[in-house]
Amino acid sequence: MASALSATHFHSEEAAFAYVEARVWPEGPVCPHCGGFDRIGKMGGKSTRVGLYKCYQCRKPFTVRIGTIFESSHVPLHIWLQAMYLVAGSKKGISSNQLHRTLGVTLKTAWFMAHRIREAMQAGGDMFGSNGGAVEVDETYIGRKAGDAGVKAPRKTGSAHKLRVVSLIDRETGRAISFDANGIAKDEVAQIVRTNVAKQARLITDESKLYKAVGKEYASHESVLHGAREYVRGDVYTNTVEGFFSIFKRGMRGVYQHCNEKHLHRYLAEFDFRYSNRVALGYNDADRADTLLSGIVGKRLTYQTASAK
Repeated sequence: MASALSATHFHSEEAAFAYVEARVWPEGPVCPHCGGFDRIGKMGGKSTRVGLYKCYQCRKPFTVRIGTIFESSHVPLHIWLQAMYLVAGSKKGISSNQLHRTLGVTLKTAWFMAHRIREAMQAGGDMFGSNGGAVEVDETYIGRKAGDAGVKAPRKTGSAHKLRVVSLIDRETGRAISFDANGIAKDEVAQIVRTNVAKQARLITDESKLYKAVGKEYASHESVLHGAREYVRGDVYTNTVEGFFSIFKRGMRGVYQHCNEKHLHRYLAEFDFRYSNRVALGYNDADRADTLLSGIVGKRLTYQTASAK
């Protein structure tokens, strides 16, 4: 049985461009400069770089890289596809060090590639619970906040020194979406719920006071009392979102080990993406990598932005 990474587009630059073009331009090339698609020609010649087209409306050359996470990257496209397959298929993530060793790129390049890929994993979509189904919401705490000088905050009792994450799971679709909830707004968690959960949904949480007021805005708000050792009451439970947190924490602690707060939203997008496109929902590793390719357009991330303090 051949390895999944033995596919032609993982080794040939021409095949890699054809593979990406078929998914980004399913109806043919589109100029990223002017949006034209009628008068476009593929450039030929021995000195012409792979995948180069010219738009005869705005008279500018372009490739499928323009306007995507691949723009201005010197890494060959077939190496990018290998990296995307590895990140999309690693249940608990894959470290920059591992990508660096596996792909043969520098550690700095591997780190930046991984963040660009996470940028492509960020997704919007329909409101959760739009069909009146159950939506589980919970928060968890991980890592340590940075102090004013950029160093880790001193340890305190409880969760005051940790990073807060809020996650929502739509039971009907199996999708997950998570947020860095470390802002200064008093009702930040409630605003996250309002923005992402349809009013006709059944809101299911634990007994946290964070959801008490916002819960009144929904068709129903049911909660389990973890403090009283109640974890399941019929179909009222938060076990699904807690299972998601389990995968997230094992990845963050065992693979990534440290996450700067400014990058937390991208790591959350990574775990959300894999969870929302998992085997239980009918996605294999190849399907997941193809789905990831559909999110590369308009998601450019520069190194200056990613590395800014």
